[in-house]
Amino acid sequence: MASTLTEPAPSRPAHATATTTATRRRTRVLALPEARWAAVSLALFLFALPFDLLGAPAWTWGPLFAATYLTGGWEPGWEGLKALKDKTLDVDLLMVVAALGAAAIGQVLDGALLIVIFATSGALEAIATARTADSVRGLLDLAPGTATRLLADGTEESVAAEDLAVGDTIVIRPGERIGADGRVLDGASEVDQATITGEPLPVAKTTGDEVFAGTLNGTGALRVEVGQDASDSVIARIVKMVEEASETKAPTQLFIEKAEQRYSIGMVVATLAVFLVPLAFGAGPADSLLRAMTFMIVASPCAVVLATMPPLLSTIANAGRHGVLVKSAVVMERLGQVDSVALDKTGTLTEGTPRVTDIRPLDGSGLDEDGLLRLAAAAEHPSEHPLARAIVDAARARGLAVPATEGFSSSPGVGVTATVGGDSIAVGAPSRLLTGLRKTSSAAALAGELEEDGRTAVLVQVNGAPAGVLGIADRLRPDAAATVASLTKLTGSTPVLITGDNPRAAARLAAEVGITDVRAGLLPQDKVAAVQEQERNGRRVLVVGDGVNDAPALAAAHTGIAMGRAGSDLALETADAVVVRDELATVPTVVALSRRAHTLVVQNLVIASVFITGLVVWDLVGHLPLPLGVLGHEGSTVIVGLNGLRLLRESAWTRAAADAGAPSPSGGGTPRQAPRPVLNDPPQTVS
Repeated sequence: MASTLTEPAPSRPAHATATTTATRRRTRVLALPEARWAAVSLALFLFALPFDLLGAPAWTWGPLFAATYLTGGWEPGWEGLKALKDKTLDVDLLMVVAALGAAAIGQVLDGALLIVIFATSGALEAIATARTADSVRGLLDLAPGTATRLLADGTEESVAAEDLAVGDTIVIRPGERIGADGRVLDGASEVDQATITGEPLPVAKTTGDEVFAGTLNGTGALRVEVGQDASDSVIARIVKMVEEASETKAPTQLFIEKAEQRYSIGMVVATLAVFLVPLAFGAGPADSLLRAMTFMIVASPCAVVLATMPPLLSTIANAGRHGVLVKSAVVMERLGQVDSVALDKTGTLTEGTPRVTDIRPLDGSGLDEDGLLRLAAAAEHPSEHPLARAIVDAARARGLAVPATEGFSSSPGVGVTATVGGDSIAVGAPSRLLTGLRKTSSAAALAGELEEDGRTAVLVQVNGAPAGVLGIADRLRPDAAATVASLTKLTGSTPVLITGDNPRAAARLAAEVGITDVRAGLLPQDKVAAVQEQERNGRRVLVVGDGVNDAPALAAAHTGIAMGRAGSDLALETADAVVVRDELATVPTVVALSRRAHTLVVQNLVIASVFITGLVVWDLVGHLPLPLGVLGHEGSTVIVGLNGLRLLRESAWTRAAADAGAPSPSGGGTPRQAPRPVLNDPPQTVS
């Protein structure tokens, strides 16, 4: 085994593979049909242009221009006819009709120019859309195609990364990319996780640490146990959710598309009026038709339609690359509207990895520390709650055999019950389980003592009688205080802490992070009521949580964000967005990025409106040449599209973080002093 971990790195560096693959993933321009047809149309136009300008016979340039119309206009024309069949008036069809109308009155060159510019504009839009998709799908290429699997007899085999199964052991040599999400079994190294977490420096990894597919191993060698199927890896989840989000439409976009139909019908009516009214006053048919065709082109709402989705889709893709999965364009638009934040405690403001610090059996229970911990671990074993895992892990750390249970049941906000060896065991919050018992009992006094010492008290009952109390503690996230300050800056109000923990624990944590409004001891329905209270006061509330009993509040809020690493499945499904990399600091950044997207949408609408209004007035009041009208219309469409795609760049995320005042991602291998423990929630109470 030792020799496996010390073999030299392969001769070809891993980054070379990544670079080659990323280049292969990038969509080639001519791979897009829109680009191919536009290129052919442009070539035919440029070939015919000299013949027309030099006065050559029509038979020399006529067929070439006809081919220009056909190659550049058939696809939008066909799509427009199919839309018309569904009783939808497509703007693309109007552009083709305008070009044919220009040709009908002898303006063949102008019509061909319209077709070429229109086709080129469509190709640019298709390229921009493909680049957006490439930026997300390209993440998949960071994971190597093959991995080295270690067999039971110590031999190795090279297998496709997608064939790895949960539980397999893989070997990662120096300089290689990690083939799957998992945990380190043996070895030590530094891993560059920038592709997943955005951390600027490599992170030290040793036994028990988590690693991600696609990240780059440093100078050490690692043996890793595969923890996720390839389809469930962090990278794969990012790609899947971003692609799903890209298929949705924001309310602004839906409104624009709804208005587009009425606008297009009105534009057709106005075009007929521009043609017929001058005729009624004696104008020539050719001049009237040319003016009408020019009006139809410049009044077309192409730029308005394109104003919304490029900024939002670019923002979704950018956030996805930084580990924040926004589930739809609707959510991305809503994130920028929030003006109040409600934060969960455990797993959100704290690291969500609590540990047992105190084991206190009660006199007369007949149990010692190991006996008390064994019963508590048995009852909590079927639970997925972080505190349940902490109790089970503590039992395993002591080498205790956890007995089997029967009749397990869980009550969010209260605790769990199970039958262990014929005894009924209940584990939960003292405030819930001691209901009806004397508050001066030894169990209540012991629980109060632990809480005063900065622990969360967990009561263990055997057959309805208190048997002992466990003390559990968690750690505050290093970036929690800075994130609270950033959210306060963005929304203009300090976030609210909503937690099922006891008031003393909640107050202590709130003081550390700068929160003044604390709602403690809440059951799931109480959290919903706290959110609804704010929304009745006209606030748009963002809830950030991770647990089962956060799910109702996440669903009730204007927008919900779940912390992904330790979050429950229910919370992840219910939330509108998921922080995969578990960096709390990304929450204010994605809110600020959403607001930048809204700003660009407004900019685009202004740009489109100015171009349309200016060109329409010019055509109606003066004489706007058709080529200039085409250039102005299509130019504004391209400008609007490219303006929205600015949010796809890395600098857009950096500027959003600066706008929010968000802290830099943690990690990077720089040692930090561990914050002192803070109180955690009772079992089954996700704070």
